[in-house]
Amino acid sequence: MARMNRQWVLRQRPRGLVTDADLELVESPIPDLAEGEALVRTVYLSLDPTNRTWMNDAEGYLPPVGLGDVMRGLTLGVVEDSRSDRFKTGDVVTPLNGGWAEYAVVHETGLRPVHRAPGMPLTANLSVLGMTGLTAWAGVTDVLDPKPGQTMVVSAAAGAVGSIAGQIAKQKGARVIGIAGGEKKCAWLTDELGFDAAIDYKAEDVGAALDRLAPDGVDLNFENVGGDIMIAVWNRMNTFGRIAVCGLISAYNATKAPPSPNFARIITHRLNVRGFLVLDYAPRAREMVQEMGPWLADGRVKWKVHVDEGLEGAVASLNRLFTGDHDGKLLVKVSEEPAA
Repeated sequence: MARMNRQWVLRQRPRGLVTDADLELVESPIPDLAEGEALVRTVYLSLDPTNRTWMNDAEGYLPPVGLGDVMRGLTLGVVEDSRSDRFKTGDVVTPLNGGWAEYAVVHETGLRPVHRAPGMPLTANLSVLGMTGLTAWAGVTDVLDPKPGQTMVVSAAAGAVGSIAGQIAKQKGARVIGIAGGEKKCAWLTDELGFDAAIDYKAEDVGAALDRLAPDGVDLNFENVGGDIMIAVWNRMNTFGRIAVCGLISAYNATKAPPSPNFARIITHRLNVRGFLVLDYAPRAREMVQEMGPWLADGRVKWKVHVDEGLEGAVASLNRLFTGDHDGKLLVKVSEEPAA
């Protein structure tokens, strides 16, 4: 009898928060392996804001997920069976084209080995030592290039990328202000991560708080949110300020476009506004690990993961990204980790 697989399939384009009507969890037999293929059992599924953008029928850096197709997502798994000369049973891997599924049949050219860092849990490979850490590192070190004494503002600062980006900037000598939702998250930023200040956008006016905390203006902005929060920072950017646009999560579930900044300020204040994608920095992942490794080893950079159990809850878990019901990196544990 054929082994069965469970997969989340996109059925319709969501409007607002994703619902169970937008995706369907289906069961189907796992096909036989062809030469060069491996069967990968998903251990962890990474949930990221970009997952939501892939559900829209809109132009992006990757094509949208097709209706009837398995939902795309970054995964980490273990090889259960193999007809590949490069990967054997028991190898821990990340597929280049992962999906919301218990299993995936992947050609060896679409697999990358996972190297466990000594003393680090496996979840680090999908967070601080994976795409999350690389995104934060690239945005801060390459796009913003902070100098000692400069003031940097990070939106969604208690999220996976923002929390690491702020700590990297601190290592570079910047003064860092984080924007997050809730007293507990703000306390985490200042008390544990070493941010110089934090603004609770749910409890205070962001613009007024920035006027108090950054009376001389803002030099750098690591932007994850867009909309009104971005506008508040934008209007306080200093001349020759730099903005790294990593994400615009306020727009991902919006049924109408959020407000935009006054772009005339780019001219009047000679701002450098640059969008970036982590995919462009994949060749520099080793460089990121070499710099981040010592900071992680001695606790100068801290990180957190929120792990939900079970593939069947992936839709509800994804919505945590937009309701704020988590902090740090959001993962779904689909199956048990292999032995170290």
